[in-house]
Amino acid sequence: MRAFRKALITAAGRGTRQFPATRTLQKEMLPLVDRDGITKPALQLLVEEAVQAGIEQIGIVVNPESEAGIRAYFGALTEEEAGWSDDKQLLYEQAEHLQALGERIVTIVQKEPLGLGHAVYLAKEFVGDEPFVMYLGDHVLLSHTERNCTTQVLDIYQRTGGTLSAVRPTPEGRVPLYGTLSGEPLSHLPTALHVHTMIEKPSIEEARRRLRMRSLPEGVYYCFFGINVFPPRIFECLERTIVEGITLKGEYQLTTAQQMLVQEGDYYACEVQGEALDIGIPQGYLEAQTALALAGTFGEALRHWLKQRGGCDS
Repeated sequence: MRAFRKALITAAGRGTRQFPATRTLQKEMLPLVDRDGITKPALQLLVEEAVQAGIEQIGIVVNPESEAGIRAYFGALTEEEAGWSDDKQLLYEQAEHLQALGERIVTIVQKEPLGLGHAVYLAKEFVGDEPFVMYLGDHVLLSHTERNCTTQVLDIYQRTGGTLSAVRPTPEGRVPLYGTLSGEPLSHLPTALHVHTMIEKPSIEEARRRLRMRSLPEGVYYCFFGINVFPPRIFECLERTIVEGITLKGEYQLTTAQQMLVQEGDYYACEVQGEALDIGIPQGYLEAQTALALAGTFGEALRHWLKQRGGCDS
């Protein structure tokens, strides 16, 4: 199979669960100290993830208020920034890196908040007639192996084709927060399954009734991880939802189109050795920063600091 050239990041949501921090700042631009010790917005971490996996071009779905700021962030140094005297080497290294990333980025404006499905549909022209990787922009990905999460997913895709969604085992108490699926494990790929049922944010009772898998412990389900590999066919399914006015709470849902692909029978899922941390909620934001910090440059110092406070034994 040919290498993947394009990825899509959805970053147009208003971030209401992180208000007031998101009053003037897009939630995907909330800062985090990365594993290399450099402070970056969460969106940059995803762009770097895609580039490290070999992606050539990245479309970012933005809202009208955030587009200028995001484009400026991945642009050249301003005159004022160039005049800063502190740590010139770091300044110019990072500015050059951001410009190189920016050359790969195309912004796609979602003028109205009509849902995730609508946001993805707007990328139809950008994607064209090839499969693409899609990320949720408010997720921070942290691999537990030397290969990043995207590379792991693409490795599985080379053996499944079709549509592929990364999933994570999730306790049933959090199932109502996420799209959840079930299926038959593949005998030749222990970490993958052929999907037969998918429900957007099911109740615990519905999950117990329709989504239980014998291969998972009791009370554990497969929820979306935040990485999908879609064929161009997804746009036909999304167009159908828009034309027919199929909405949930007034929004076009991506999972509605995904369910159509499930019905066509060529839909797979795979477990990823890693974490997808949702920075769209306060607890998830804290978890993302803690996980990055413990896995990075300041990990040892942070563990020592936590032990002094009686808060970390590992």
